[in-house]
Amino acid sequence: MDKVKICIIIPCYNEAANLDVWTYRKFIDDHVDVALCFVNDGSKDSTAKMLDLIASGNESRVAILTLPENKGKAEAVRRGINYGNSQFTHQFIGYLDADLSTTLVECKKMASYMSDEINFVFGSRIRKIGSEIDRSLFRFLVGRMLASIISTMLKLKVYDTQCGCKLFTRNLSLTLFQHPFISKWLFDVEVFYNIILIYGHKKALHRMIEIPLVRWVQKPASKVSTSYGVGVWIDLYRIGIHYRRLFNTGVVRTVTQLNKYVES
Repeated sequence: MDKVKICIIIPCYNEAANLDVWTYRKFIDDHVDVALCFVNDGSKDSTAKMLDLIASGNESRVAILTLPENKGKAEAVRRGINYGNSQFTHQFIGYLDADLSTTLVECKKMASYMSDEINFVFGSRIRKIGSEIDRSLFRFLVGRMLASIISTMLKLKVYDTQCGCKLFTRNLSLTLFQHPFISKWLFDVEVFYNIILIYGHKKALHRMIEIPLVRWVQKPASKVSTSYGVGVWIDLYRIGIHYRRLFNTGVVRTVTQLNKYVES
């Protein structure tokens, strides 16, 4: 346990068909400095059995948190972060999609960009020469429109807030994931807002870095219902109103007091 440097949280809701047991077990064997924490978010299929297969013989570096009812990705990640922090001693902690659209190895490599200045690293699905970013044209176009709106809301020149590969210092995570999020799926936007609340906008820009992924492959299954096409805009509106109110009421000064804890 003392050798663990990175803890990766993996939320799972009915992921039995997507969990590559062999890939997970091989990664665990090959990377003794990484711990995995799976959150079984009220799955109704055989996800629990698959997770037991992954953890078998690796209990010292594989933790499983079981939620009796489905809470949604945001709450599963939040609880997973807190549970992972309680189970392991590590420098960095983050989250990754269970279908491994981004690989475990690439997620681990994110830690190499951490420094005394940088304490938040996130992947970005930028299509460029030398990378393999495979997603449908429809998903790409909707994603770009959503990303442009979010970037304007945050007042950050960020390309991809929604990529499911993010890594934080342990201390920053203890602050970021204290309270439940507003949205079940757009909580990544709230993560950015909370970092700005903690550090202030100017300083936050120097605390994070966006790293283009080498590989991201869209998997056919999706846990987001088609009806959420309308809900996503409602969530964005609610998030914008909520955090604008926090900034306008001066809560920034209150939250910024946590800096001493975050940076300790």
